[in-house]
Amino acid sequence: HVQLVESGGGSVQTGGSLRLSCVASTDTITGYRMAWFRQGPGKEREGVAGINKDGTTSYKDSVKGRFTISRDNARNTLYLQMNDLKPDDTAMYYCAADLSEDVPLWVALELGTDFEYGGRGTQVTVS
Repeated sequence: HVQLVESGGGSVQTGGSLRLSCVASTDTITGYRMAWFRQGPGKEREGVAGINKDGTTSYKDSVKGRFTISRDNARNTLYLQMNDLKPDDTAMYYCAADLSEDVPLWVALELGTDFEYGGRGTQVTVS
């Protein structure tokens, strides 16, 4: 069982930046596909960005060019750099991980059901 702990959320003004981190309680995250999801007030959970074991990435259209997902396998940490934040980015952000890459990453982000492990989230508020 892998535990994921997110941090780095907070309150920022429109146009500001935040960097989210997700630390995994495992020997290494090298073998895991990882992703960030979010759920805003009154909205459904949605995939924001994902990164495969080989480092290839996929993003939700509305965050392309503003968000960057990255992974530091040596530190067992996943990151999400968020720039030019907008009020619509306000949400609880969750980290997710899965050993499998049996569906394309963009499909996994759309479905949101292909990740076995998830964290408790970190709140991002943009005003």
